[in-house]
Amino acid sequence: MRRIVLTVVLLLAVVAGAVWAYGESVEPAWWLRLRYPLEYENIVLGHAENYDLDPALIAAVIYRESGFDPDAVSESGAVGLMQLLPATADGIAELTGGTEFRPDDLYEPELNVRYGAFYLRRLLTKYDGDVELALAAYHAGQGNVDSWLRNGGRIEFPETRAYVEDVLDLRDTYRKAYRRLRGGEALGAGRSPQRA
Repeated sequence: MRRIVLTVVLLLAVVAGAVWAYGESVEPAWWLRLRYPLEYENIVLGHAENYDLDPALIAAVIYRESGFDPDAVSESGAVGLMQLLPATADGIAELTGGTEFRPDDLYEPELNVRYGAFYLRRLLTKYDGDVELALAAYHAGQGNVDSWLRNGGRIEFPETRAYVEDVLDLRDTYRKAYRRLRGGEALGAGRSPQRA
């Protein structure tokens, strides 16, 4: 009996290794979905449509910012799925007609993604649809991006360059992994040019 168990364990290890190697080189959609889950799908899709955003971009920002943990809090005090600072969220609440905003509201996935999508849309509009600049501003702040633009346009913080690259790679991954969403359309595919 012990020999059978060891044989089964060894066989499972070989199969797991083959699947891992296959996933690393080809990365089929089912493998990507295991590695990159899409939680709060309806919230992501709803706010992507509402703010004319690529839902894969929203999913990528959420994955990079919080790993889909609605209770995440950063060292800088950013809260929730899209890691919004309470001061930023308070400003968004005022702009969107929100009343009685409390920082604890940012733990609510629906509100957090709504405010994060609103903010991302504003950044994309401000930077003429340039996704890299919008993501850089989301990460490092608009003041830094504006300063970089005045000085030649290069993202100066290495951690911000890495963040932008990570989110863009994750966006592409979410597009591949969830191509069957929205009636067979790839997540984020078929968008008009102004859509990010």
